[in-house]
Amino acid sequence: MPHLRISEAAALVGVSDDTVRRWIDTDSIPTTVDGSGRHLIDGVDVARLATQRAHAAPDDTGVARSARNTFVGIVTAVTSDVVMSQVEMQCGPHRVVSLMSTEAVRDLGLVPGSVATAVVKATTVIIERSDKS
Repeated sequence: MPHLRISEAAALVGVSDDTVRRWIDTDSIPTTVDGSGRHLIDGVDVARLATQRAHAAPDDTGVARSARNTFVGIVTAVTSDVVMSQVEMQCGPHRVVSLMSTEAVRDLGLVPGSVATAVVKATTVIIERSDKS
């Protein structure tokens, strides 16, 4: 499962880094510690918090695109069969659902807890994921 730094989790949930640290200190959100001593939060826990709190996160990918409707968020569910998948995201207060090939889901590494951007143009929803996530 993906793990996120405190600052990443805070941006996705719509709170300050200090708020996330307080949640950690009060055992409201579990963490692991990496080799450098940084606290990491399981992406599934961040997905749960994002769904509960529903505030939009900024799109800082630096990607130029013609579509004006972009939603940065966290993958909350992936339902797949051999050919097609349904990917659900919580993007601030918005739930975004996309149908795509299962191959695309694998190529993008989309699992609950992954950070991604939903791009909406006309009736098509495209999910993007940066290599740094």
